Amino acid sequence: MTESPRRTALDALHRALGATMTDFAGWDMPLRYGSERDEHLAVRSRAGLFDLSHMGEITLTGPQAADALDHALVGNIGKLAVGRARYTMICNAEGGILDDLIVYRLADERFMVVANASNAQVVLDALTERAAGFDTEVRDDREAYALIAVQGPESSGILKSLTDADLDGLKYYAGLPGTVAGVQALIARTGYTGEDGFELFVAPGDAETVWQALTEAGSPAGLVPCGLSCRDTLRLEAGMPLYGHELTTATTPFDAGLGRVVKFEKEGDFVGRAALEEAAKRAEASPPRKLVGLIAEGRRVPRAGYTVVAAGDGTVIGEVTSGAPSPTLGKPVAIAYVDAAHAEPGTAGVAVDIRGSHEAYEVVALPFYKRQR
Repeated sequence: MTESPRRTALDALHRALGATMTDFAGWDMPLRYGSERDEHLAVRSRAGLFDLSHMGEITLTGPQAADALDHALVGNIGKLAVGRARYTMICNAEGGILDDLIVYRLADERFMVVANASNAQVVLDALTERAAGFDTEVRDDREAYALIAVQGPESSGILKSLTDADLDGLKYYAGLPGTVAGVQALIARTGYTGEDGFELFVAPGDAETVWQALTEAGSPAGLVPCGLSCRDTLRLEAGMPLYGHELTTATTPFDAGLGRVVKFEKEGDFVGRAALEEAAKRAEASPPRKLVGLIAEGRRVPRAGYTVVAAGDGTVIGEVTSGAPSPTLGKPVAIAYVDAAHAEPGTAGVAVDIRGSHEAYEVVALPFYKRQR
């Protein structure tokens, strides 16, 4: 018997708003509320409101919490200042990516690791196992938080009206405790859209209060509720990888062009170090494939798993990992792994096989979209 999807603390509210719901990583989540294109463009030009309560929070506390994370993850977590966050990864012994993560240092001896919903249990199990020899406690805090994001150029102004926190002083990839609409929250300047924005970690019982307050405060600025569908196109335009697409256990951070997150200079061994050192050498010498952007010359949309071919003879030269229509560019776009010989921006003669038809694509550097800061 299959288990019913889990529901977030905002489930009834999503249904009242007429959301189209979908099963995502074992959670019943809003896919869209109306037009996903309109939701996408609202985030680019105004603001959007997201329920991200499916993400997995794991807390590490204790004198050796930082040491445990330095051993378990590829990043230099011990150097992270209190109040800052870092994008990092957890790899297996072969260097394959188990998940990409954000780690927040909440205090000297307290960290919160945020994992993707589909990998939360895998990450929890791996951290528990890898922290076994350290003076630290690993705690599953997935039931302790609801996560609400407000993203877009108007997000700061909207949130300012509801919080006592110093948002002007809050840097990108930083977080601080404060109140939002009168309830306690961890306010983080992070997001997955390519826009300025905030992610608010609150108690599940407070989620509806915060959502409704943001909706009301954001209404004059054009804020709209947003589902997973536009979240995907926003991150795709911003060139942000998605686990299960650009990142898998078959890829290393270096394969994905994200070798910068691996910190070999940190003290001590970490899981996957030897394999990743070899992967770094391969990537520098002659990477077999590189992650690139593709922009369609026509209107047909590529999807994950479609092959990338040389237009002349149809030789397979790569594979699409993510693809969708880009509301901002007005054209279909894709992220793909392609052979290094075809990976330079402007390379001619590249096509995507879309149901037997070779559709011409332009090779570009990622991201497709970068906001004006």
